[in-house]
Amino acid sequence: MNRPAPSPEFSCPSAAPAERDRQGAHRLTTPLTILFAAAVGIIVMDLFAAQPLIGPIQRALGLPASLTGAIAMLPQLGYALGLVLLVPLADLLENRRLVVRTLAACAVLLSVAMLAHDGLVFLAALFLAGASSSVIQMLVPMAASMASEARRGRAVGNVMSGLMLGILLSRPLASVIAGSIGWRAFYGVAAAADAVLALVLAVRLPRHAPLVSTTYGALLRSLWTLLASERVLQRRAVSAALAMGAFSAFWTAIGLRLARDPFDFSLYDIAWFALAGAAGVVATPLAGWAGDKRLGRAALLVGHTSMLIALVASGIAGAGWFGFDASAHKSLAVALLVAGAATLDAGVVTDQTLGRRAINLLNPAARGRLNGLFVGIFFIGGAVGASAAGAAWAWAGWSGVCVVGLAFAGTAFVLGLLPGAHE
Repeated sequence: MNRPAPSPEFSCPSAAPAERDRQGAHRLTTPLTILFAAAVGIIVMDLFAAQPLIGPIQRALGLPASLTGAIAMLPQLGYALGLVLLVPLADLLENRRLVVRTLAACAVLLSVAMLAHDGLVFLAALFLAGASSSVIQMLVPMAASMASEARRGRAVGNVMSGLMLGILLSRPLASVIAGSIGWRAFYGVAAAADAVLALVLAVRLPRHAPLVSTTYGALLRSLWTLLASERVLQRRAVSAALAMGAFSAFWTAIGLRLARDPFDFSLYDIAWFALAGAAGVVATPLAGWAGDKRLGRAALLVGHTSMLIALVASGIAGAGWFGFDASAHKSLAVALLVAGAATLDAGVVTDQTLGRRAINLLNPAARGRLNGLFVGIFFIGGAVGASAAGAAWAWAGWSGVCVVGLAFAGTAFVLGLLPGAHE
């Protein structure tokens, strides 16, 4: 595992001993693991929940059609900005105080979104709430640093299960709340959840001082150095981006397919489908365990193969590949799509969990920046996958979407077979 030589801009004379001392002082217990997993799962909902609420929000705020896409896009753009400008602060400032204050700011911004009657104020609040939601990537490396190296994969996997469950449940939960008591109520619930969570974290999290002494400007400049020099980060981030591209392609268009013949799903039916598909998160702790047992190469191969099988099954059920007639076998088609969704999710979380484990075994003093870069790159993959899915749907329907997903998953599979892919 390669580590770049320490930069002269940083003072970190005893990062490894300090890391071992901190693990002894603040061990990652089961209650803390549950708290970390619940926290990231709650926070990540802020980034994806707006997608099914676009129509009601546009009508209520009178937004022009040209700005409707911004409702779903701005939280994620803000998140990307937070990964670059806020997450590196975890390597500079005391982590508990930073996490609590950033999360409190997120709660305030979601309250502004709930109360806003001006479209531009609402969009600005969403953007800034997305930026402060990057607190997720302060919590994940904090949890990893509290686990011993031999158990770090399982620790990351357990926390990641909360993250992936939050992503998968965000859309159906938002749909149910908005359908029952209105879209503003969802943002009120989200704000209250973040505020309560900030209070709980302020009490339960241990103090966590960074291992480096430097300046904010030097931290930002070091991002490029880390990206250029850490081959493990490069390979793992590209693999995760490809997996996330397949994931985003599927989940961007599956609601459109289910709303059409022969399925004719309602918004609530689609919410239940998403809940069933969330079963794939059970693979997350298993992937972490496999990494800790030095079975990561085999686990990654299984994960990528699962993604390919899931997308072929989805093409059969939803696009009639190999002569399958969904109208004549509707129940079987739905079952295949649910199984495909769960299997695809399992493959994606396997890739991401193994990737996070690998980068959290790199330089402890740069853990916040490494996680920020890793997540930033795989979010780019997700954005490309979503965009490609939209174009493929317009061009060739569900069949085109499955081909896009297969292209992403197939490339990740080939990348995993290359020499040096598991350094």
